[in-house]
Amino acid sequence: MPITEYLTNNATKFRDETALVEITPEVQEKSRMTWREYSLIEPGTASSVRKEMSWGEFDKKANRFANLLLSRGIKKGDRVAILLMNSLEWLPVYFGILKTGALAVPLNYRYTADEIKYCLKLSDSSVLVFGPEFIGRVEEICDRIPDVKYTFYVGEDCPTFSESYDELVTYCSSKAPDISLTDDDDAAVYFSSGTTGFPKAILHAHRSLVHAAKTEQAHHSQTKDDVFLCIPPLYHTGAKMHWFGSLVVGSKAVILKGTKPQWIIKTVSEERCSIVWLLVPWAQDILDAIDRNEIDLNGLQLSQWRLMHIGAQPVPPSLIKRWLSVFPGHQYNTNYGLSESIGPGCVHLGVENVHKVGAIGKAGFGWKVKIVNENGEPVEKGDVGELAVKGPGVMTCYYKDEKATEAVLRDGWLFTGDMAREDEDGFIFLVDRKKDVIISGGENLYPVQIEDFLRKHDKIKDVAVIGLPDSRLGEIATAIIEVKEDEHLTEEDVNDFCYDLPRYKRPRKIIFAVVPRNPTGKIEKPKLREMYCGESVVAKQNEIENK
Repeated sequence: MPITEYLTNNATKFRDETALVEITPEVQEKSRMTWREYSLIEPGTASSVRKEMSWGEFDKKANRFANLLLSRGIKKGDRVAILLMNSLEWLPVYFGILKTGALAVPLNYRYTADEIKYCLKLSDSSVLVFGPEFIGRVEEICDRIPDVKYTFYVGEDCPTFSESYDELVTYCSSKAPDISLTDDDDAAVYFSSGTTGFPKAILHAHRSLVHAAKTEQAHHSQTKDDVFLCIPPLYHTGAKMHWFGSLVVGSKAVILKGTKPQWIIKTVSEERCSIVWLLVPWAQDILDAIDRNEIDLNGLQLSQWRLMHIGAQPVPPSLIKRWLSVFPGHQYNTNYGLSESIGPGCVHLGVENVHKVGAIGKAGFGWKVKIVNENGEPVEKGDVGELAVKGPGVMTCYYKDEKATEAVLRDGWLFTGDMAREDEDGFIFLVDRKKDVIISGGENLYPVQIEDFLRKHDKIKDVAVIGLPDSRLGEIATAIIEVKEDEHLTEEDVNDFCYDLPRYKRPRKIIFAVVPRNPTGKIEKPKLREMYCGESVVAKQNEIENK
């Protein structure tokens, strides 16, 4: 069945029950704040604004937008782009698009005007839905996107070059449109992280979305009583597909517009959240804030919080050991996935396998995995190879890019570009991205292994390891280290700490600086290469990645 049927069923069974809650720190002109501005609001300086939506309202809003699109001639197979910050409107807009048979095209809120234009053109989008944070960027390109027939603005004070979504949907029917959908119909276009140049367009069918929902619910056993806290941006497959577990059972989800540790803990307590998906930096920030006595757990309602899980990046075992010492009653899970495999869970650890923290786990619900050499042949257990996955959530293709599709899809297997190994118990450990491997003096160095080691230092907040050109060794491992607040660390301290590493794995160069991460928590290594490696190395890296 198509993913939209879950919403229809919930609206029937749980019409007046809460589906979504939006929590926003109350500040002046909050509707025009960026995601980063929201996240930097100091707790205690403002109360929060709380809005909620029932399942019945959710479905009616989706139907109204679907009928608006149909009235403008949007039909099955068309593309409608979404450029919104997280809000109560985000998911009704998404499902409204799907109910018409059109494809939803979520856009990264960090895109520049030119990147927005590029993605609209690549995806063949004919409609753009955008919010107040993007007025300037959309206005900059509105005369250069002739294929976009309509732009709908969500928010107050609609700009003159667009139409008001809020006003138009008021006059549209809340009855579900009569559009036939199947599992095989195209549903959405997502975009890759764009590590080199502009991103690729990833095409998924309804089958992929439904499987993501089933996988999430199978892994984390959501029930009607669970409350999911959603913090990451909904344009990304991870956040939305983890919420799909709530969609399956009709349970409440809370959208929090901020990443401050105090806001997260406060929301968990006040909204009785039981499942929270965090990124590594957010988990670290929470623990650091507790250590600094900036968060007092006494008197908070946290007993219902049963699960903390992390995805989108390698997870330091030391972090989880520390987390479970502070929250001993929590279950923990980690999820591995790509936008090409519809987000979470093609590999997952499992809450029962906390003794294997450090591994990404085994094949997820309905998935198959293998680790192969350069010829596509399975490697021996313990050997490093490329991770490949196969299942109902694999993308249809890179839209309008046959060459790129052929490079990663073979006989139904998606070759992830991630280097991994399998231990004697069948658990998979992520070693590194294929393109991030450093070849130093003929030895392959895997930055993630060095990063995991350095994160054990109690003064290191974050670390990224990249290859820096060297005339003798070809490349040397370079560690960019972000030191914890109010701590002091020297190069000599780091070198002394690294004595327990094999000599060839020790960083040859130390740089103290902030480690940049994208909205989904991944280290922005292309940016670091550009900053520290020089143009020639960046050009070489781009050449490798584009092959």
